[in-house]
Amino acid sequence: MALLGGAAVVWPLAAKAQQSEQMRRIGVLMSYLESDGEAQEQTKAFSQSLKEFGRTDGVNIRLDYRWPGSDADRLRADALELVRLAPDVLLAGATPAVIALKKETSSIPIVFANVADPVGQRFVATLAQPGANISGFGAFEFSIAGKWVEAIKEIVPSATQIAVIFNPETAPFYGLFLPFIETAARRAGIKTNVTPIHDPADIAGTIDKLAKESNGLIVLPGARFTAARRVIITTAAQLRLPAVYPYSYYARSGGLMSYGFDASDMYRRAASYVDRILRGAKPADLPVQQPTKFELVINFKTAKALGLEVPPTLLARADEVIE
Repeated sequence: MALLGGAAVVWPLAAKAQQSEQMRRIGVLMSYLESDGEAQEQTKAFSQSLKEFGRTDGVNIRLDYRWPGSDADRLRADALELVRLAPDVLLAGATPAVIALKKETSSIPIVFANVADPVGQRFVATLAQPGANISGFGAFEFSIAGKWVEAIKEIVPSATQIAVIFNPETAPFYGLFLPFIETAARRAGIKTNVTPIHDPADIAGTIDKLAKESNGLIVLPGARFTAARRVIITTAAQLRLPAVYPYSYYARSGGLMSYGFDASDMYRRAASYVDRILRGAKPADLPVQQPTKFELVINFKTAKALGLEVPPTLLARADEVIE
């Protein structure tokens, strides 16, 4: 009886210790604020995908989230805090998060999602063989920028000049879009006005100035613009400036149209790499994967408000039309 009683005491303790050993820690650094609904959808896609691999937060994994937005100081502080927690793997949401985490660790595996030009930004050696502690899921084929010009020309056939805005701090890869924009613009007989916007407080005023000379607007991707997308969309609407955006959630939030990939899908797919790393895989052996599906979304309601007639050919190609 004494032996059995002793076993009864020891067994729960052993089971608890085993459960503790199985609990794996995942740090998540997002280049967005926690209040951003789209970013919440992205992390939701990530956690749901982890569940499909048998990994549930609070059961056998612990997810530690940090939401510094695109502020460089907060990114650095939160990256350091996550690294000090010694997680088994880190998820970096967009370029600013990768930059911050890369500075803090060269040993903890990092999986990124929605990052353009990871080779050019020196996050990985090559797409096929990343070569260090970082791999993940990229963003955009830069040639898509030519499609943005063509979309503006289709919906505004009389366009002679378009504005292109970008934020160099959160989108240092912006220059790779420009040759495709310039080539498509020349072919369409359109001049371009490429303008950086460093401070979000300058967004509305800059677009207002550009609208005086431009017939359309292209918004390049970047975490800071994503955070300020409502300002961009509202300002373009007030100025009756047709705009094309890089993500579908711009169009679903009232923007005229978007052409790009499903960002949430990249977070969903990132869970597969996190799972493989937790099973023993090395980031150096996991090739960087690029988006495979692109979607054209047209907000027909916004087009009507701007007095624009959407060509049937453009509507026919749309993956989604918002009435």
